[in-house]
Amino acid sequence: MYQLIFTPSYEKRVAKFLKKHTDIKNQYAKTIQLMELDPFHPSLRIHSLSGKLKDLHSISINISYRISIEFMVKDKKIIPVAIGTHDEVYKS
Repeated sequence: MYQLIFTPSYEKRVAKFLKKHTDIKNQYAKTIQLMELDPFHPSLRIHSLSGKLKDLHSISINISYRISIEFMVKDKKIIPVAIGTHDEVYKS
């Protein structure tokens, strides 16, 4: 299992996001659970980012929303950084 580390800034972002998008709360919860168990699960579509976000990866909640993460495979730690649409997450 992987350890998820939620920073105060991410917790603030996700609370604001889920307040605005109440319809995907269950999808978000399932994504978080699956990310803890197996971040490489095909439905999460994990991939590394490039450019100024080259140290981050992206995981899909659904077709519209993503979570950018700091992903440390060696230590089995995942730190969520941002949540939102493709454009919102990739400009973080």
